[in-house]
Amino acid sequence: MQTYDGFKEKELNYTSPFEIFYDWFEEAKTEEINDPDAMSLATVNDDGQPNVRMVLLKKIDHGFVFFSNKNSQKGIELNKNKSAAVCFHWKSIRKQVRIKGEVSIIAPIEADNYFDTRPRGSRIGAIVSKQSSVLSGPDQFSKEYSEFIESMEGKEIIRPDYWVGYRIIPNEIEFWLNSDFRLHQRLKFRLQDKSWTRDYLYP
Repeated sequence: MQTYDGFKEKELNYTSPFEIFYDWFEEAKTEEINDPDAMSLATVNDDGQPNVRMVLLKKIDHGFVFFSNKNSQKGIELNKNKSAAVCFHWKSIRKQVRIKGEVSIIAPIEADNYFDTRPRGSRIGAIVSKQSSVLSGPDQFSKEYSEFIESMEGKEIIRPDYWVGYRIIPNEIEFWLNSDFRLHQRLKFRLQDKSWTRDYLYP
């Protein structure tokens, strides 16, 4: 197994965890073969049971933005409980990032702007899919998709109101570095009184 030397000096001098994330994410985009923007998203249902699934990070600003159908299971759960967590695990660079925070829906104009950049077929799929609803059979979705394509030939595809963007505003960000013999390194940032504190944790 390859040994990693730990956090770089400049990373230890950063005052914001976003700065470390930007560096790691750029490295992952170079080294990770498949979907470096994939992150596991955890939400909680009414019974307190967690649900987790993969989503794609589409924007980083003062938070972490992803898109989904607000009528989906994740959308319903986020509407009731704004707390969520995500995890990036980049096996190729032996690094992981865990993020906890509060989720809000982004401005409609932001969602419109991103929706318009998607391929036409993907926009249609987002409209046709009644995400998390039960299908009558495995071919129902593809049939409805084909019928909608035919009905919309030559017409503009506009973002539906139920397809929205979510922004996770972090209050905790933890960075993990792999090392031999489980001597991994963990650096945890917490947002307190609008400033980030940091702690080193046992792996």
